[in-house]
Amino acid sequence: MAGVLLAPPAALARELADTIYSGGPILTMNDATPSAEAVAVRDGKVLAVGTAAEVESHRGPETKTFDLAGRTMLPGFFDAHGHMLMGGLQALSANLLSPPDGEVTDIASLTESLRGWAASNADAVAQANLVIGFGYDPAQLVEERHPTREDLDTVSADVPVFVVHQSGHMGAANSKALEAAGITSDSEDPAGGKILRGADGQPTGVLEENAFYAALSKLIQPLGAEGFETFARAGAELWARYGYTTAEEGRSVPATADVLRKVADEGGFKIDVLTYPDVLVDRDYIAAHVSREYQNRFRVAGAKLTIDGSPQGFTALRDRPYYDPVGDYPPGYKGYAAATMEQTVAVIDWAFANGIQINTHANAEGASDMLIASIDAATKKYGPADRRAVLIHGQFLREDQVDSYKRLNVFMSLFPMHTFYWGDWHREHTVGPELVDDISPTGWLVKRGMRFSTHHDAPVAFPDSMRVLDATVTRRSRSGDIVGPAQRVDVMTALKAMTIWPAYQHFEETTKGSIEPGKLADFVVLSADPTAIDPETLDTIDVLATIKEGEVVFEAR
Repeated sequence: MAGVLLAPPAALARELADTIYSGGPILTMNDATPSAEAVAVRDGKVLAVGTAAEVESHRGPETKTFDLAGRTMLPGFFDAHGHMLMGGLQALSANLLSPPDGEVTDIASLTESLRGWAASNADAVAQANLVIGFGYDPAQLVEERHPTREDLDTVSADVPVFVVHQSGHMGAANSKALEAAGITSDSEDPAGGKILRGADGQPTGVLEENAFYAALSKLIQPLGAEGFETFARAGAELWARYGYTTAEEGRSVPATADVLRKVADEGGFKIDVLTYPDVLVDRDYIAAHVSREYQNRFRVAGAKLTIDGSPQGFTALRDRPYYDPVGDYPPGYKGYAAATMEQTVAVIDWAFANGIQINTHANAEGASDMLIASIDAATKKYGPADRRAVLIHGQFLREDQVDSYKRLNVFMSLFPMHTFYWGDWHREHTVGPELVDDISPTGWLVKRGMRFSTHHDAPVAFPDSMRVLDATVTRRSRSGDIVGPAQRVDVMTALKAMTIWPAYQHFEETTKGSIEPGKLADFVVLSADPTAIDPETLDTIDVLATIKEGEVVFEAR
């Protein structure tokens, strides 16, 4: 009794940890204490961060030890922009990616991959009446073109065959798929989309933007709710394998958002999932469901607007002609808008009036001009506020546009992974050698003291966190060239753009993004310390474990 009475107040108030993490470098992303020797966790939250001796004071008889064994621990990665549901579709489809993520190099290997997948998944093909592949890219094919319906008819003349371009903004269908989608020579191009046609006026099978989305929706509709639930679970598992403790479905519609909610309510997500439904589809749904709070690891975070398309696919809206587009394009071709100026103005006005966060896909300069004008008008009308409107992608930007985004307090989520996958293509065909160094201009933002995030936009590529990190730091293309040396950033800045800054982007900086007492115990364990190795080897780091609120949700074998 006397011992208890004499014990100091600090000892009496000491909280005991469920788990103590130590034994390797810990990068906190907290500028006040950027590194630590140990972290204590209790009830899914960080209890203490500091030296091994300081944290050891929270050990009790039931406390477990997580030995990092020389490995490096960081805050769990926060998905700044991706399409988790479509990533699940990619995980369950034929892999049509080119090296290093796949083996497709020409039309012949593409069709062969489809045949092999169809043979290995005969029951699924029969059930869905569909052969589907994901990730082909004309920029990496010997022929430098899309597959046509004739090419895909060689895979099957009886079953619809549909392949999705790596951008996720276009694709190609065989004759049966065109028939199932209701597309004929008499079909008109939808607003914000195109049905490509041959000299005879017949559809070639290639569909862009809204024409593509409509066809894909019809073709996968027979999968039903159970099919989409499978995609959702597979997507969340794929994201966790790359160290993400928060995943995003960057464009949903009410039906797919409801699927995500259903999976969440059934306990199907081990990581947090948030979504931004398409504002041009159903504003009332967004207004009724938007929330800053997760329920069963899911929330509707705001609204999504898409102004233009894919730069590598020549559908993004530029302010000048494409440099040397590959395909049948008229002189002076600049791409086109998927949303009108009137729609853009109205959507931004609605979001500002209702206090709803708006994420806007604007890839090229013309689209950014539309977005900047709309946000400028809404800001003048409603006054300044902490709205955190987000620019998604911004791959082709002028420097004056970056100044405008800073003035208007727009948070910029950029896509430097493009420097690896399409840097050479952009130099040769989209923007040309004079402008290619400034694609995804992270250096301009650093120079202006702006916070930003970086993303993978999966299933444009796999949600490979180390590929995102590597591209942001090195900007090295497939050919080995450095695309924009002045736009490179240091490793710590690149890590903040994957952790604490995207947490801020999503209004979650008080609970996620850094390892600090009181925040969620969301961690990723890496095979090496990114700040202590040659930056040219960042893409060789492996994700060894992903920890969500103190629970291991992925562990590499």
